Amino acid sequence: MVEINADSVIDCRGMNCPMPVLKVKKAVDDLQVGQILRLEATDPGTKADIPAWAKRTGNEVLSMAEEGGIFIYYVKKMK
Repeated sequence: MVEINADSVIDCRGMNCPMPVLKVKKAVDDLQVGQILRLEATDPGTKADIPAWAKRTGNEVLSMAEEGGIFIYYVKKMK
């Protein structure tokens, strides 16, 4: 697996819907186009919510993984 270097990291562990999506939106808004955000969350709902948000907003989920009950996402700002 290729290692992805994130420009910003947010920790949404322990937060439930809709907080992880709201935090991702704010964090991505603060990035420049092409930069990457790493999100860590424990809410299983993020498995559907984060890709749906990315598709709706024109951003790209580069990677989704689960490690010990923590969901890790890398999201690239596309526009």
